[in-house]
Amino acid sequence: MSLARNVDLLRRLPKLDGLRFAEFGRSADSSSPLEEVTGFGDNPGALRMFAFVPAQLQKPRALVVVLHGCGQTAAGYDLGAGWSTLARHYGFALLMPEQQRVNNGNTCFNWFNPEDTARDSGEARSIREMIAHMVETHRIDPRRIFITGLSAGGGMTSVMLATYPDVFAAGAVIAGLPYGIASNLREALDGMFHSPARPARELGDLVRNASDHRGPWPKMSVWHGSADRTVNPGNANEIVKQWLDLHDLPEVPMAETNVDGYPRQAWWNKDGETLVESYAITDMAHGTPLGLADNDQRYGMEGAFLIEAGISSSYHIAKFFGLTGWIAEAKKKAEAKPALTPAPHLARSIRAKVAEAAAEPKQEESRGFDLGQIITRALTAAGLMK
Repeated sequence: MSLARNVDLLRRLPKLDGLRFAEFGRSADSSSPLEEVTGFGDNPGALRMFAFVPAQLQKPRALVVVLHGCGQTAAGYDLGAGWSTLARHYGFALLMPEQQRVNNGNTCFNWFNPEDTARDSGEARSIREMIAHMVETHRIDPRRIFITGLSAGGGMTSVMLATYPDVFAAGAVIAGLPYGIASNLREALDGMFHSPARPARELGDLVRNASDHRGPWPKMSVWHGSADRTVNPGNANEIVKQWLDLHDLPEVPMAETNVDGYPRQAWWNKDGETLVESYAITDMAHGTPLGLADNDQRYGMEGAFLIEAGISSSYHIAKFFGLTGWIAEAKKKAEAKPALTPAPHLARSIRAKVAEAAAEPKQEESRGFDLGQIITRALTAAGLMK
């Protein structure tokens, strides 16, 4: 989908005023299983909390935090990117914070405001409080908390990973920006449109200075369309540089492969675990790439900044988080069981026949007692043998 078509989609949606994006996704509330949670704790950033917890959760329990882009809502982005469908299919809890217009006229997360991007302050603190509430309420494993976001949500994903690196196991930034490159609107726009290159060490220090944490650092997945005219694709390179420096990894990729027709670069540690990966979605404009997953399922649907690209970023991000093996493991265990397990009523029938034979030995002796014959007759009566 081109940038012009994205803009056209927004133009055709109802507008509240001429200077703001349309509130994409409000009508999708009824199509999303997200439920609003209030009273979750301190909320200095004045954000809304939406969550979805499927009936069955994989063990240990995992949580994915998803941050929408500008002009979107939690329910709208969920419908478009398909995260609640993934959560139900693979059994993990979902948290989707939502921005309010009172905080930002375009409903963008304020990824560049100093009061919202520091540990224990503003919007970052609000999201952290939501996570703590989910962990306590739904017994989430603190070692299995992940975060992802699009555009300004991607910028806020960088913020959360930098300010609370002790909370997250991994993150994924889609069409977003590195942490710490802007502290006001002018610097934010310069980063979005020009993405000036910075030394890797300088970028890494921005994260190191955001908390007292000294490692290990969360894993990072980076996604960006090469034709993005809203957030310069150079930002993807800067995010990668930032996290390669934190993980003390070389700038040159350790592997370059194609996934669903798009180039993917990867870096791993001495144990072979991938710590940083980067997808370049060729010729794609600003948005979240959608497509069929490896299991031939489609997660989400096309819309403004939700682009059909032939690759499901939501699925591959969940896979990078280590969340997509649950169904396969359950199926493997089921296949390991015997193909035929006698029903309880059949077992009771066999035991009854044996008991009868033991109680009437003289009669059975005259007929020629044979346990095998008794079991055969019981199986025949149950319709399992002819």
